[in-house]
Amino acid sequence: MRAALATVLAALALTAAAAPPASAPPSPISAARIRQDVRVLSSDAFEGRGPGQPAEHKTLDYLIAQFKAAGLQPGGPNGAWLQNVPLTQFDRSARVDASLTLPHTHAATPLLIDRDITVASHQVGRTHIDHAPIVFVGYGVNVPGWNSFDGADLHGKVALILANDPDFEATPRDPAYGKFGGKAMVYPGRFGAKVAAAQAAGALAVFVIHEDGAASYPWRQVANGDRIASMEIASPNGAQKNATTSTVGVNGWIQRDVAIRLLHSAGLDFARLKHAARDPNFKPIELKGATLSLDFDVASHPVISHNVIARLPGAAHPDETVIYGAHWDANGKGAPVNGDDIRNGAVDNATGTAEMVEVARAFAHGPRPARSLVFIAYTSEEKGLLGSDYYAAHPVWPLNKTVAVINLDPHVMLGRARNLESIGFGRVSLEDDVAQAAAAEHLALTPEPHPEAGWYFRSDQYSFAKRGVPAVTFRIGRDLYAGGLKAGTARAEDYNVKRYHQPGDAFDPAWTFAGSAQEATVAWRVGLKVANATAWPTWKPGAEFAKLRPR
Repeated sequence: MRAALATVLAALALTAAAAPPASAPPSPISAARIRQDVRVLSSDAFEGRGPGQPAEHKTLDYLIAQFKAAGLQPGGPNGAWLQNVPLTQFDRSARVDASLTLPHTHAATPLLIDRDITVASHQVGRTHIDHAPIVFVGYGVNVPGWNSFDGADLHGKVALILANDPDFEATPRDPAYGKFGGKAMVYPGRFGAKVAAAQAAGALAVFVIHEDGAASYPWRQVANGDRIASMEIASPNGAQKNATTSTVGVNGWIQRDVAIRLLHSAGLDFARLKHAARDPNFKPIELKGATLSLDFDVASHPVISHNVIARLPGAAHPDETVIYGAHWDANGKGAPVNGDDIRNGAVDNATGTAEMVEVARAFAHGPRPARSLVFIAYTSEEKGLLGSDYYAAHPVWPLNKTVAVINLDPHVMLGRARNLESIGFGRVSLEDDVAQAAAAEHLALTPEPHPEAGWYFRSDQYSFAKRGVPAVTFRIGRDLYAGGLKAGTARAEDYNVKRYHQPGDAFDPAWTFAGSAQEATVAWRVGLKVANATAWPTWKPGAEFAKLRPR
């Protein structure tokens, strides 16, 4: 009740504060042009836009051509259109021998890849784990006042971890209720953060128990992506480094029912364990007699991928920059699903990329704003925000002169809507600008309906936010003119289960792109205001990134 009331009040506050400007200029955004760009970028000819795959250069050439045609300048290093992003790709063998030994038995129970577990590693060569003991470590977080690994010796052992954070299913009766932000996921609840924390505690391998709600995506999506190659940023000396996720050792997901059987064999009840793990005093439990064995191979090779960068110099303050970003990559070609080996990424993220290109056209054909605008199509977002993380670590335009970042990464193709969803609500003053821009389009700005999914940490704005640059992202809402909230929710659920990161994310000729035009128009209006303002956006009091901006 309290959480629901807070959400309603927040939505009302946003709507009440968002009176449209008296003379809002008409939108120059074209749904037809967005539709055409998505149709091209998500066609089979682009092979799913996989970084380092043959169609990458076709994608880059297309985007450069659109920016050139709009009249923008190259915005990359030394006046180029492209920023090189050095990566290392890791390819795991199709064969993975995996088994569990349960307590009180001597027989190994085989585990099937993509049915029972997924497995990833950035350790090149053969990985052979022979009957490693398993330790249940609750939520696997290590923050001040809460150390899931306290008292456990994980060296040579497998860490078994719950998904999300301790507040995900908590109630006011839990001893630490609210410590992890309530319903909204905090960063330590992310998969990569858990893996990094467990590896830092000495774990040989890390497996997170998959539950649809806690993970925010279904098992089938995880399983379908098991064979997709992983990547990380290559360090200058040739060693592999991934500053975003630190997923280096053996890690993966374990299917919920498999985990429940494993825990039950050790005399433990899954529901009771989850409840107990919400206490900061919970201690790790070794599953006596339970072991995991794994055997597989990993090969690696270097990949040079690219960010595409275009620029429109500011008329009065060209040294100050507003960034628009969207990731051009999808998951490319890989293991087939029902005979289809191309993950076209029509929504994720041909749509966001097309919206960004259309916003660039709108600015290029209009009055020159005071501040410079930079448009970046990032590579390798699907590999762990690698393109945006590389740019933010090696900025062409200095971060201390980067006023704001507006990221476009739609999640669901929806029709014309009555609302816009704010992702990561409550962090940055830019949300007030988004609310005003939304009101000009007769859209109510509402907090995202599932903050427990942690979307603010899952797209490219996070690469800038974690360095202190105010960054905002939003997506068209689910309250549709055709069918209302019920229809929009059903469409979102269908996409999440059947299409997200799967071959089913393909272009549909029936799409009108009316919602995309609304989304892009709001992005254009926000950037127009920020680029012509004298004030700089700020983090709101208490936002976790506010202390980074003064640096």
